[in-house]
Amino acid sequence: MSPLFRTDARTDARQDPGQGPGQDPNRWRALWVTLVAGFMILLDVTIVSVALPSMARDLGAKPSSVQWVVSGYALTFALALVVAGRLGDAVGRRRIFLVALAAFVVCSAAVGAAPTIGLVVAARLAQGVSAGFLAPQNSALIQQLFADAERPRAFGLFSATVGISSAVGPITGGVILALATGTDGWRWIFYVNVPIGAAALLLGRRLLPRSAPGVRGHLDLVGVGLLGAGVLALMLPLVEADSGGLRRMAWLFPVGALLLWGFARWERRVRARGLEPLLDPQLLRGVRGYAAGAGLATVYFVGFSGIWLVFALYFQDALGYSPLESGLAVTPFAFGSAAAAVVASRLVRRLGRLLTVLGLVAVTAGLTATALLLWLVPGSTAIWAVVPALLVSGIGSGFVISPNVTMTLREVPVSMAGVAGGALQTGQRLGGAVGTAVLPGLYYLLRGAHGSASAAVAASVGAGIIAILAALLLAVADWRIDRRQGPRELPSPEHHAHLG
Repeated sequence: MSPLFRTDARTDARQDPGQGPGQDPNRWRALWVTLVAGFMILLDVTIVSVALPSMARDLGAKPSSVQWVVSGYALTFALALVVAGRLGDAVGRRRIFLVALAAFVVCSAAVGAAPTIGLVVAARLAQGVSAGFLAPQNSALIQQLFADAERPRAFGLFSATVGISSAVGPITGGVILALATGTDGWRWIFYVNVPIGAAALLLGRRLLPRSAPGVRGHLDLVGVGLLGAGVLALMLPLVEADSGGLRRMAWLFPVGALLLWGFARWERRVRARGLEPLLDPQLLRGVRGYAAGAGLATVYFVGFSGIWLVFALYFQDALGYSPLESGLAVTPFAFGSAAAAVVASRLVRRLGRLLTVLGLVAVTAGLTATALLLWLVPGSTAIWAVVPALLVSGIGSGFVISPNVTMTLREVPVSMAGVAGGALQTGQRLGGAVGTAVLPGLYYLLRGAHGSASAAVAASVGAGIIAILAALLLAVADWRIDRRQGPRELPSPEHHAHLG
């Protein structure tokens, strides 16, 4: 949920006095509409990974340009989150949901029909904006539709949708490309959104509840601009690394750091004036465990998001795999992650932060073994050798993402839950944007310099492991604080599940 958006059952009842939360007879059917939309926009984060090699060949595009198809979507997705929630609160969640979903459908068709890589990237950026506007409305509508007794179940279904969509993206993309034969088969990865989105749009108009617009509050547009400009300045040289961007654009790094410093100063000033900042400084300074958990999520997604693209590039370009074979090659990771996520919600209340520590150790060990095997075992034989390692890392990942949300928000006051969750999700998306820019860029750079694809994939996965090790250090530090200060009661599912 956006940091500019706060909602609870009392607010929703006040906005729509004719319908109390949980009383809508269409609420479960409306939930499935929101789940389909949420699945679609999150699937588009990873589904594209297996299509990048064929997209580059068909369009004659440079690797740096093709990388923007993924990293650009993740970046604009993240930056749109910060204003989407407040606009939904101000003008009505149903209205923003339907407008954003319609825009996503149109942008998906535009990406599929684009004749050049420049137009593909432009349409993909717009698609990310529409996804970012859609995402916060999902959890807000669940808050509005369901009373306390039903809300945990509804949020449980939503959390499962979030986890499954990210894991099955490469496999789904491979299946679509296997069915859509021909030089332009990759376009169907985007075209498939059109009928699904159109059906969800029609059902949404019938089933989603209307609500009166809320009170318009402060919208921190200066904070949005400073954060977006700062992140873009840091990312651009990394995305263009393979074409000499690090040398030509190195001056953007201090500019980006200065903009982010200005963003932090501006947020403190907004808070001091009694207005609502984009990212409340009190969250980082005054809520124990929040800064560590938010930092953990951000750096973990740098490694987690980037490795999918590196695997797809290696399997297809170096080993000659089809997109379907490339997607199936990472099935052990997806299977392990989905299975572990099922039991993680039960274990986290007993083990606390220790669960994410153990998960990160498993991810690190599994990916380290994967990198070494891809480097040392020759050719396609390596794919079979890495199955156990990918399974272990997938199980570990299932013990990291959702439990980290629980532990990060454990002491956040209910009044700040929307702010905290929005900042946490934004950090995840920005981390993913950096990872999808840096790790494939490093792969292209090393393969071009040394000619060894196996060494390039091992080094690129190793760079992702460094980010995951940073997440592990944060988790261990927070776990040690827990051991010194004693166990604490975790929030109820409805307090945090919607923030995954």
